[in-house]
Amino acid sequence: MTSSWEQLKRLYQVVVNNILAVVTVPLAAAVVLKAAELGPDEVLARARTLPPAHMFLAVFVPAATAVIYLMLRPRAVYMVDYACFRTSPNCRVPFATFLEHSRVWPGFDERSVRFMTRLLERSGLGEETCLPYAQHYIPPSRDLASSRAEAELVIFSAIDDLLAKTGVSPRDIDIVVVNCSLFAPTPSFTDMIINRYNLRNDVRNVHLSGMGCSAGLIAVGFARNLLQVAPRGARALVVSTETITPNYYMGQDRAMLLPNCLFRMGGAAVLLSTDGSNARFRLVAPVVRTLTGANDGAYHCVYQEEDGRGNVGINLSKDLMSIAGDALKANITAMGPLVLPASEQLLFALSFIARKVLSGRIKPYIPDFRTAFEHFCIHAGGRAVIDELQRSLTLSDEQVEASRMTLHRFGNTSSSSLWYELAYVEAKGRMRKGDRVWMIGFGSGFKCNSAAWECIRPAENADGPWATCIHRYPVEIPDVLKH
Repeated sequence: MTSSWEQLKRLYQVVVNNILAVVTVPLAAAVVLKAAELGPDEVLARARTLPPAHMFLAVFVPAATAVIYLMLRPRAVYMVDYACFRTSPNCRVPFATFLEHSRVWPGFDERSVRFMTRLLERSGLGEETCLPYAQHYIPPSRDLASSRAEAELVIFSAIDDLLAKTGVSPRDIDIVVVNCSLFAPTPSFTDMIINRYNLRNDVRNVHLSGMGCSAGLIAVGFARNLLQVAPRGARALVVSTETITPNYYMGQDRAMLLPNCLFRMGGAAVLLSTDGSNARFRLVAPVVRTLTGANDGAYHCVYQEEDGRGNVGINLSKDLMSIAGDALKANITAMGPLVLPASEQLLFALSFIARKVLSGRIKPYIPDFRTAFEHFCIHAGGRAVIDELQRSLTLSDEQVEASRMTLHRFGNTSSSSLWYELAYVEAKGRMRKGDRVWMIGFGSGFKCNSAAWECIRPAENADGPWATCIHRYPVEIPDVLKH
């Protein structure tokens, strides 16, 4: 019975997804057969009887429509290449080290240390995640100089790798977009990059701050929009990171201790262009952004504030996963029509109509995004985030493997985690030409953002952040981390 249902479903998908061919091929065949029956002389004779105005319209209207479409359609945006910051072993912070430092620091009581111990055990993080040098001190240093040092190390290292991979000169960069939520020094991050690499004085640049872990996709969308009005072939450098040195929470509020356990150092640099000659990926559709900040609960679910003793931290609401689920539903509703095959869109439309007619007495149909994408990069914000998306999108363990392994090896690197996940898929040799990738990011506000990429040219070798450890992955996550 199951086999028959699967065969019927495949037949439905083939017919609906190729409906244009199913309809036009018989019509075209009928026209050809009719023309063959009449003969060329009869066809020409009938054509000469048509009024000249009709002949002109038959030729001009399609040609004019095609020209207008080509002129008005958005330019295709390509990802030339990307590079992730490669963490150093001397920044590694095993659980034992993290907890020992927490016990020595008098700002944490034993109750806080026990709570962080349980968090780490269930976090999905491994023993090789890294913290910046300043957070290896007791107590951790959070001064401006240390924060700048972390930002410069991560950002410049990623950009250096990217420029080496692409062979692009810094003087050929036309746009710079950087996102870092919690650290916004003066001069800005874009100014730091312009100064370091001696970029042109007419380079367009912007630093996005305070926009959370999904800001990396917002930066991609922003760069795409700027490329639409820039000269053809322009290049945009997008840098995504989070500077965690100044944001280590020193108090005892449980809701604020979780970021200490999850967030780790990381960053990524991406080169976008409207010239696809040497590109590796193509942006399939505009970045889809969902913002639920008009709701007070969503607005406050990831909130920077002071605790009762004046310690600044990020307060994570217990309703975070519920709010993230609602944002995801709204996002996939907007994303679906852009990427889903016709068969899934038709089922979704029929389900929507049936629910309206039956007053919601049937469950809504969740589109099968596995029919549109071969790979999924889900923000490695934590084990619960990955679990929720795997359940909501009915993904297999292999389809969320990149997210789980990125969380294990690098921790939550905020907006750059999606690029570590893409690097994981490529390092495992799973990316093929024509494969599609769905990136999903969540962030404060509350936001859910999506981007879809199509692979043009897979990586030739795994020389990225996974180069020294990919042979050890995937690793088995102990049961204690899942429950």
